[in-house]
Amino acid sequence: MTHTVLVFLDPAYPDGRVEDASKPTLYATDLGVTRGDGAFETLLVLDGHVRKLPAHLNRLNSSARMLGLEVPDHEAWERAIVTSLAEYQREIGVLDEVVVRLVVTRGIEGTHTPTCWVAAFPPAPTAKRQREHGVDVLLLDRGYDSAIAERAPWLLLGAKTLSYAVNMAALRHAHERGADDVIFTSSDGKVLEGPTSTVLVAHAETDDDGHMTLKRLVTPQLDSGILPGTSQGALFAAAKEAGWELGYGPLEPDDLFDADAVWLISSVRLLTPVNHIDGKSIGSDSALRERLTEELAALFDRIA
Repeated sequence: MTHTVLVFLDPAYPDGRVEDASKPTLYATDLGVTRGDGAFETLLVLDGHVRKLPAHLNRLNSSARMLGLEVPDHEAWERAIVTSLAEYQREIGVLDEVVVRLVVTRGIEGTHTPTCWVAAFPPAPTAKRQREHGVDVLLLDRGYDSAIAERAPWLLLGAKTLSYAVNMAALRHAHERGADDVIFTSSDGKVLEGPTSTVLVAHAETDDDGHMTLKRLVTPQLDSGILPGTSQGALFAAAKEAGWELGYGPLEPDDLFDADAVWLISSVRLLTPVNHIDGKSIGSDSALRERLTEELAALFDRIA
């Protein structure tokens, strides 16, 4: 069993209340369990440093506002994270690579008190393998058009909610067909996002000596009902400083097949190259694709 440290946010425990993850810790009537009514964030800790913590806390607050949830302030979450990592280090001994998940639910049915906790655990072995070797993906229709987020805010598009059943079903569908992951498309033919990641597309131009004279990084439009990626935002800022041109869609499937490189990016898996989409190879020049990946990965590694 994967070792997990649990720390609940509790007013009676300023630094968080440590619980045994091998024992029952949630009420069966908690609305996070019965209805998936809540929000979460997943962070990566590398060598003891929590990456992009302010961005994750800000997005958690944004998701909570969309859900109409009251959540603890940033300082309370930060104290609970410190407690979870100290307990993890005490039990495991190292903090070289740790996944930290922040969860808030609407709480026990009939009450008005949210349930909040921090979980710290090792990353899945597949995360590093896919990061290093890339993934094969399928394009799947998400079932709505790219303008629905504005028309139907109650769908909570752009919030990172606990209702991930559809995303997990899409991944199972891909696995059953020999693929690793999914890129969702809208019913009007726009590229959206992965079930647990943001899509990045790159184009490059080279001179006769093979030097890159132009590097352009594009991601789908944020107003198309996708989750604003903390990793995408941080990488765009670093790439801009390094001289990359940046763009926000709209992207269509043909843009993926015409790209020099495509990646799925997330906080835990980091920058993951896409090798094939629907069985078709991505990037006609494998050496150029590897150069682009190495350059962006180096920028991403330096992000705080």
